[in-house]
Amino acid sequence: MFSHERIIIRRGPESGLPIIVAVHSTALGQALGGCRLAVYPDWADGLADALRLSAAMTDKCALAGLPNGGGKTVVALSSPPDDAMRQAALHDVGTVIEDLGGIYATGPDVGTGPDDMVTIGSRTGNVFCRPTSAGGSGDSSPGTAVGTVAALRAVCAARFGSPALDGRSFAVLGLGRVGGRVARLLSEAGAKLVVADVDPARRALADEVGATWATPDEALTAAVDVVVPSALGGVLTPASVAALRCSAVAGPANNQLDTPSTADLLHARGILWAPDYVVSAGGVIAATAVELRHETPAQVAARLDGIGDTLGRIFAMAARDGGTPSTAARTLITQRVG
Repeated sequence: MFSHERIIIRRGPESGLPIIVAVHSTALGQALGGCRLAVYPDWADGLADALRLSAAMTDKCALAGLPNGGGKTVVALSSPPDDAMRQAALHDVGTVIEDLGGIYATGPDVGTGPDDMVTIGSRTGNVFCRPTSAGGSGDSSPGTAVGTVAALRAVCAARFGSPALDGRSFAVLGLGRVGGRVARLLSEAGAKLVVADVDPARRALADEVGATWATPDEALTAAVDVVVPSALGGVLTPASVAALRCSAVAGPANNQLDTPSTADLLHARGILWAPDYVVSAGGVIAATAVELRHETPAQVAARLDGIGDTLGRIFAMAARDGGTPSTAARTLITQRVG
């Protein structure tokens, strides 16, 4: 039994690839969610990803105070596409979204970027984060990174009694568009860093910010104050939680928990977990502020800083009730969405 309002699975007329769009909720307004182009063992794995990620977007928008619900697009690839196949797939995405009549709009995600939104936008107007030269808000990763750092300050305040990042130690897992920016911002704030990525070419960033380079497994279990998952999800499992040597986990990677019950395991170990759908909201907050509400840079900055305030309320509720931050966040979501 799905809780989603709409689930569309269509073979793209131009690409022949499975185009999946999951619209989780429009209770608060138009559903928003990124377009993911990724290789999966089976297209059904792409469907499972779309279902999880779209539900998380509803949570993200609700806790960010946005008048929007959650959705997700997944193009399930069996192998990396060539340029022609990729363009055909993006055209198919635009066609499917246009057929939904405006209840859902998409933006960049894993495997896509602002330029791809122009391609999708040739078939539908329900797209955001196009390049600034094309009238959009551009790359969403700077907003996500700034919001993540605001969240990390709130985590440090709750866990260590001060929001200061100077002298604190962080392990950043994933140095892509968001994780790389987070690492730079933490370094500029005086933090000590362990960084990791599956791409050895990104080791240059470790040297740039004075960080210790590690494998992803080593970074996850490093003896640091905070582990910062910044790549793909599913990193927190019963086995990995048992091996953690940190005081808190907070990062912009989506779907960090393998199952919701893993939040209880973190709580039992005394490890503070910041719900990822709060931490990672900066991208959609910034994009909608610029493209839908035409706000000033100062207003956008205040909204991003507000991610820390939201986490502070969640942590306070959890401490008061003796529950997990996940449970407290769910209470706030239910109050807003129903």
